[in-house]
Amino acid sequence: MASFVIPRQLPDLPITARNAVLQGDCTALMRRMERDSVDFILTDPPYITRYRGRDGRTVANDDNARWLKPAFREMHRVLKPASFCVSFYGWAKIDLFAAAWRAAGFRIVGHIVFRKSYASSARFLRYEHEQAYLLAKGDVALPAQPIPDVIDFPYTGNRLHPTQKPVTALKPLIAAFCPRNGLVLDPFCGSGSTLVAARDLERGYLGIELSAAHHRTACERLDAPQRVAA
Repeated sequence: MASFVIPRQLPDLPITARNAVLQGDCTALMRRMERDSVDFILTDPPYITRYRGRDGRTVANDDNARWLKPAFREMHRVLKPASFCVSFYGWAKIDLFAAAWRAAGFRIVGHIVFRKSYASSARFLRYEHEQAYLLAKGDVALPAQPIPDVIDFPYTGNRLHPTQKPVTALKPLIAAFCPRNGLVLDPFCGSGSTLVAARDLERGYLGIELSAAHHRTACERLDAPQRVAA
């Protein structure tokens, strides 16, 4: 597994990496990727909710939406035609996310609920689910065996990242929407759960992470011996 930081002094160097984790701003790095070069995007961007966990941890750029449209514009550009993107989102900011997806050129073709056995917080309601939209670039084919739109979401304990996603909940998405030997991109890869899921399913992966600490965590997970991961 290749893991590296793209040198700042080589801003025009094309990026053609595979099975790698890049550290830096995802919009800037995706601009250096070839158009139509990835088969599937699965990503968990900041929810724009000023998230603060029970332990005080926060998420970078969760306090603004300046990155939202530029990032999804680049995601659409690098995704192959007739391919899919699954994006988690913050329900309280769905207007901003939907506007960014549509401005980039994506069509909304499905919605996925991830069912928790616990409440991540409680206000007007007990929040016992996560959610994502299934987005399409161009004229996509219907899957031969559609997966359920409700998927169980085991608790990770957020040990490696404040909003760590379980690998087991991501695998059905990759299996359904990324062809064998295809390349999965996660521009907000955090601790690398999407990348671990792609590796375990024998897909190629490319992750981008802004935080140097989380980038290091993702690299360590992918360098560790392969095993069943939560």
